[in-house]
Amino acid sequence: MLNNWIRGLAFAAGALMALGGFAAASTGAGAAGEIWTIIIGAGVMIVAVVQRPRYRSNEAESSHEDPGPGGGENDYLEPRFLPTTELFVDPTSQRLMRVFVDPRTGERRYRAEG
Repeated sequence: MLNNWIRGLAFAAGALMALGGFAAASTGAGAAGEIWTIIIGAGVMIVAVVQRPRYRSNEAESSHEDPGPGGGENDYLEPRFLPTTELFVDPTSQRLMRVFVDPRTGERRYRAEG
């Protein structure tokens, strides 16, 4: 899970890398390293834009709510989400997480146990 300022820093670094690759390519040297510099810089920018914290729904992300314990959902879960027997330990927080699923759509939500 990356903070917004880290994502911004990664995007800026990717942009500088891609621009540097374009600048080097415009000199006409024709080295393959310039193309890889552009590709890697663009990749870093894309990852910085699409990365989001794990175990959270799009609704929780768009409302900028604080994550719950273990990084999962913090608020009230709709009754359509039923608890499953699936449990796992989050490798970052070491919290036991339970999976909730909407049987109709297959949408999953995660909440820390205990």
